[in-house]
Amino acid sequence: MTRSFNAPAGARVRRYFSMSDFAQLPLRPDLLGNLSSLGYEAMTPIQAASLPLILKGQDVIAQARTGSGKTAAFGLGLLQKLEVERFRVQSLVLCPTRELADQVARELRKLARAIHNIKILSLCGGQPIGPQIGSLEHGAHIIVGTPGRVVDHLRKGTLQVDDVSLLVLDEADRMLDMGFQDELDAIVAQLPVSRQTLLFSATYPEQIAAIAEHVMNAPERIEVEAGHAHQSIQQFFYPVKSDEERIDGLRLLLMKHRPDSAIVFCNTKRETETVADALRSMGFTALALHGDLEQKARDLVLVRFANKSATVLVATDVAARGLDIDDMDAVFNFHVARDLDVHVHRVGRTGRAGNTGLAFTFFSEKEKHKIEALAEKTGKPIKEANLPAGNQRNQTTYKPPMVTLQIDGGKKQKVRPGDILGALTGKDGIPGKAVGKISVMDNSAFVAVTRDHAKQALEKLSSGKMKGRSFRARRI
Repeated sequence: MTRSFNAPAGARVRRYFSMSDFAQLPLRPDLLGNLSSLGYEAMTPIQAASLPLILKGQDVIAQARTGSGKTAAFGLGLLQKLEVERFRVQSLVLCPTRELADQVARELRKLARAIHNIKILSLCGGQPIGPQIGSLEHGAHIIVGTPGRVVDHLRKGTLQVDDVSLLVLDEADRMLDMGFQDELDAIVAQLPVSRQTLLFSATYPEQIAAIAEHVMNAPERIEVEAGHAHQSIQQFFYPVKSDEERIDGLRLLLMKHRPDSAIVFCNTKRETETVADALRSMGFTALALHGDLEQKARDLVLVRFANKSATVLVATDVAARGLDIDDMDAVFNFHVARDLDVHVHRVGRTGRAGNTGLAFTFFSEKEKHKIEALAEKTGKPIKEANLPAGNQRNQTTYKPPMVTLQIDGGKKQKVRPGDILGALTGKDGIPGKAVGKISVMDNSAFVAVTRDHAKQALEKLSSGKMKGRSFRARRI
């Protein structure tokens, strides 16, 4: 099912897109003929929902995951709009990684092969800039690139964007995860105001909404829902007799459900440290977050949890305010919240972005009246559950999917996310999909990489150079 609504108004208006045949679209004959030869038959849901709007020249926010056919959606839009006889850069497509940019460029070339004399150029980091400058001197119609390298060319004056009439932000949420906000701002500032902007994103966090408001003109937002991704939260309530039983319940439930990201809410600062210490002693990667942490320590905790290199965050409600993580797999209430509205807010941190969430609450006999009050407040009966059976104390705990590497250089040393990405994915480097969130602070930077690429990534950072100099890097 697709749904579409105007982002500024925020009111959701459901629409059903029955159009499925590309021939129903006002596309040029050479594009339609080529689509047929490529084996494109029926449109995917994201294509059927977005292409009519894109072809009308509207700004569009499309929420869809990789493999949904989004490249063809914006690709056909920009090719339909292209004036081949004007040998100027008319469309700019920004992607978070070189691999995605190369993939997009290849698909655009396939879609455009019936249009003669069209030039599509890739501008990505991790590759020599000299040949790119040479290619730009010969002109291009469409640029597909990574934010850092596009900014480099804009600063050097080797890329002219005065004639860009269409901007595409592909996998915008991932670009923000990798720290490209400043680069995006710098690029948008140089583009013509009177342009069409298309934003494609798998998720829709607050940062994406802020970008849309800043760079788009009355965008139409489209969300394609996967049939299995209906938003829901499953709640489970476990009676316990002691804090030791709560800790054991935590261990058993973590081992059973194995969430990549789980938050445990505690009512006191001391409790967060106690619970985090207990989980670490069992082998879990757990971090404590409370009001007594210094800002530097708090930043490091949030970086590691947000980039999935720590599985469990044990936090007080106050310390967790402002925590903006969309894909929390599970929430645990170590004790029932003192305020029932707080309980609802805690639980609401899971099951976002169309995912199914899990919420587990431990309660004692003294807290039972709160559970009964919660049932009355929500109008839903609350059933007591049994903790998983079996003694799993000797079972090896699971590790988070990512590892954090710290670099002793940051904004004050002119280190940018693009520099880090380029250093990791350059010659003999790791694949771009193995790189997670990148966070650049004043004097340090943090990058998440998949666990199986951590050793190679650390060697690349330690032996390579950024900004013409070497930086110390270590795993934390």
